[in-house]
Amino acid sequence: MEFLSYIIANFKEIISLLIEHIELTFLSVFLAIIIGVPIGILICYVKKLAKPVLAFSNVMQAIPSMALLGFTIPFLGIGSTPAILMVVLYSLLPIIKNTYIGIEGINLQTIEAAQGIGLTKWQILTKVQIPLALPVIMAGIRISAVSAVGLMTLAAFCGAGGLGYLVYAGIRSINNFQILSGAIPACLLALFIDYLLGIVEDLTTPKYAKKEKKSNLGRKIILIICGIIIFFFFLLSLFPKESSSRQITIGSMDFTEQEILSYMIKDLIENRTDISVNQKLSLGSSSIVLNAIKQNDIDMYVDYTGTIYGSVLKKDPNSNVEEVYNISKSQMKELYDLNILADLNFNNTYTLAVTKNTALKYNLQTISDLKKVDQELRFSPTLVFMERNDCWIGLQRVYDMNFKEIIPIDGAPRYLALLNNDSDVIDAYSTDGLLMKYDLVVLEDDKDFFLPYQAVPVVNNKIISEYPEIEPLLKELSTFLNDSVMRELNYLVDEERISPELVAANFLKQKNLIN
Repeated sequence: MEFLSYIIANFKEIISLLIEHIELTFLSVFLAIIIGVPIGILICYVKKLAKPVLAFSNVMQAIPSMALLGFTIPFLGIGSTPAILMVVLYSLLPIIKNTYIGIEGINLQTIEAAQGIGLTKWQILTKVQIPLALPVIMAGIRISAVSAVGLMTLAAFCGAGGLGYLVYAGIRSINNFQILSGAIPACLLALFIDYLLGIVEDLTTPKYAKKEKKSNLGRKIILIICGIIIFFFFLLSLFPKESSSRQITIGSMDFTEQEILSYMIKDLIENRTDISVNQKLSLGSSSIVLNAIKQNDIDMYVDYTGTIYGSVLKKDPNSNVEEVYNISKSQMKELYDLNILADLNFNNTYTLAVTKNTALKYNLQTISDLKKVDQELRFSPTLVFMERNDCWIGLQRVYDMNFKEIIPIDGAPRYLALLNNDSDVIDAYSTDGLLMKYDLVVLEDDKDFFLPYQAVPVVNNKIISEYPEIEPLLKELSTFLNDSVMRELNYLVDEERISPELVAANFLKQKNLIN
C-alpha cells in the first residue's frame, strides 16, 4: 500500500524518466543494429577481418560498463552521447557474432544451388543467406536489446536521465520504494522490447523458414501502434523546448545534499530573476562535475573546499579553514579559469561514525579513543575515502590506525553493514541525514586531521559577467544555512522520503526567500 502511494505521488516523474529511458534505449539498439549487422556480413566475406573484429567486440564486452562510461565522459562531455556510445559498444558483440554464425552456418549445398540457378552474390545474400540466418541474427539483437535496457540505467551518472536516476537515488538514500519504482518499469520495458522484437522476427522470417504458421494481423497492428508511439516520442524530443534567452545550467553530484542545493539555487534564481535554470542532477563524483563545467556543459555547481584542496589540487591536509578556501579560490581561477564564490555557511567534512552500542562498549568519543581498540574493529569506508591522501592514507599516518579488517563499501549500503553488525566503523559526511536516521555517534577529530569542507558555489565566467545578480542571491541563501540545518534537510529526504525538490521549495518558502 505504501509503495502504491509512492508511485501515485511520483507518477509524473516516473513516466518522464521512463520515456527518456525508451528513447535512449531504442536509439542505442537501432545504432548497434545498423553498425553490427553489416560488420557481421562483411567478416563472412573477408575472413581475415573475422578474428580481429570479434576480438574487439569481446574486449568491449569485457570492460566494466562504469569504467567505459567514465572513460568517455572527459572526451564527450555529459548528457546522452556517452551513455548511447557505451550501450552501442556493449551491444555489438551479440549482433556481430550472431550475424556471422547465422550466415556461416547455412548449408553449402543451399548456396551452390542458388549459384546454379544464376543468382548473383547480392541476390544470394538478400534472398537466401539473410532470410535463413534471420532467426539467429534476431536472437543476437534481442539479447542486445534486453541488455541495453539494464545498461542504460547508468545514463543517470552522466546527466542523460532514464530510470537509473530512481534506482541510484533509492540506493543512495536506502529508499526501497524509489529503487523499485525504477527497477520494475525497467524490467517490464526489457520484456516488452523482447516481445516486440519477437514479432519483428516472426514477420520478417520467410514462410519457408518458419516452423509453424501464425496469424500476423494482430501482431502487425501491435507493432504499428508501438512504432507510431516511439516515433512520436522521438519527434517530440527533436522540437526545442521553450526557454528564456537568459538561461544557465546547474550540475550536481550524486548524493542527497547536492540535489537539495541544486533545487534551492534553481528555485531562488527563477523566482527572483528572469533567468531560467536547467539542471543536470546526479552526475557522479566531483571530478565528473568539474569536467562538465570545464567543458561548458554546465555553468555552476556546488563543491566543497576540502575536495578542491585535497582531491583536485592535490594539497596536503590542512585544517585552516580560511587558508584552504583562499588557496582553493586562487588556484581554481589560475588553473581552470573558474570562480569560487563565498561559502554557503556549512561544513560537510568527513567524520567517522559508530553505533551507540559500539560507542558505549568501547567508550568511544574521539578518533584517538578509536585507535585504542582499532584492532578489534572492522572498518567500512567508501572507495573514494580509501584512495585519497586527505582521507584514509593521511588518517592512517596521523592516528596510526590498524583495523582488524577493512571492507570498502560505497554509498548508503555501508550504513546497513554497520547496523547489521557486518562492520563496526564507517566514514560519513558531517551533514549526512543518515546519521540522524540511524542515530549514530560521530567521533570527534581531536587531532584536526580532516580538511574543512565548506560548501562553495563554483561558477564559470558567464555567471560573473552576464548574470551578476546571482551572487547576491547565494549570499542571502547562505545566511539561512548551517551544519544542523543541512543535516535536517538531508534527513527529510533520506528518512521521511520527501523529494529533494519539495524539501528545497518548502525551506525557501519558510524563510520567505521565494513567493
